Amino acid sequence: MLADLTPLRISTDYRRLWFGNTISWTGQAMTALAVSLQVYDITGSSFSVGLVGLFSLVPLVVFGLYGGAVADTVDRRKLGLYSAAGSCALSVALAVAAFAGFHHVPFLYGIVALQAVCGALNLPARSSMIPRLLAPEHLPAANALSSITTTSGAMVGPMLGGLVVGLWGYQVTYTIDAIAFTAALYAMWRLPSMKPDGAAERGKRASVLDGLRFLATRPNIRMTFFTDMCAMVLAHPRALFPAVAVLWYGGDAKTTGLLVAAPAVGALLGGVFSGWLGRIRRHGLAILIAVASWGTAVAVFGLTRNLWLGLLFLALAGCADTISMVFRSTMLQAATPDEMLGRLQGVFIVVVAGGPRLGDFLAGTVGDLANPTVAVTGGGIACVVAVAVLGLVWRRFARYDARNPEA
Repeated sequence: MLADLTPLRISTDYRRLWFGNTISWTGQAMTALAVSLQVYDITGSSFSVGLVGLFSLVPLVVFGLYGGAVADTVDRRKLGLYSAAGSCALSVALAVAAFAGFHHVPFLYGIVALQAVCGALNLPARSSMIPRLLAPEHLPAANALSSITTTSGAMVGPMLGGLVVGLWGYQVTYTIDAIAFTAALYAMWRLPSMKPDGAAERGKRASVLDGLRFLATRPNIRMTFFTDMCAMVLAHPRALFPAVAVLWYGGDAKTTGLLVAAPAVGALLGGVFSGWLGRIRRHGLAILIAVASWGTAVAVFGLTRNLWLGLLFLALAGCADTISMVFRSTMLQAATPDEMLGRLQGVFIVVVAGGPRLGDFLAGTVGDLANPTVAVTGGGIACVVAVAVLGLVWRRFARYDARNPEA
């Protein structure tokens, strides 16, 4: 039942990459919180803090597709190394500015935007490396381990960031992040060359449009994106948590914090207890069930008025999301030709980054026009119905067999 550690045992390169990413991801989460706190200290405005997310999201979405095309053109090791070095340099710039007493919000916005550009270049390259380091049968375990990296970093990083800022200030927080990046840089530096298949023969930069045309002819891969959008756009209640905390549970900011943390805890547990996922072969069917389970858990959460029961269903939703992510990532990596993998990873980034934001907007709008119960429960039911319709329209997706990957 516990996470399968085989990828860490059999591949030294993957092991270094995983540990490096885990350390650097935690450092980035520390910096993300520290920047938000610093912007609030300077402006006293929650709106200004909200703009931090916007300055991060737009470059990530815009450059996500471009970064995927670059990853299909150049040596992915070099792209990952240079983009990680750029992120490290930006953390150093934050630390130097903090030590120098240079506290200006436009500077912080600019750094955040450039960090998102580096991330948009780094993520497709790094994700495209995994199928070159591991055999297909080990990809589910590797993606489960990646989910542990992201969820644990998202939970531990902000806690450490708040603690370090409170004890020693922004200077030390940004310095720790810069030092943490050296783990990812070392892991990238030790990797072998990873030029995409066909890059030398192609002799030109890979086209984003070619990647989208390829995706248009690969229904199983398209379905992985559509099913994720069902969950993240239709049944993503995060924007309603502050209202829910007060109206349903008579709570305050602490209650909101519990609601935000519950899906992350469930997602982390889903990664820790993921050993059984490697024995599943019908990945498409598993995705349909996992996304329907997410929607069901969210719908039931919308009907609860007991806080601990509500937290339980949010945790179950987070666990289902991890299972869906593991199989979606595995299908993308296994069924996509290497020369297209970077571009489709770029599409993956855009969906993952943009879907929850659209979901926040939809949930907030319905919550204002009707009420939070309609928004949450209705969104969960809509997710289940939508994914059921998708499964009926494209029945080959449910028959997808990992032993014979078919895009």
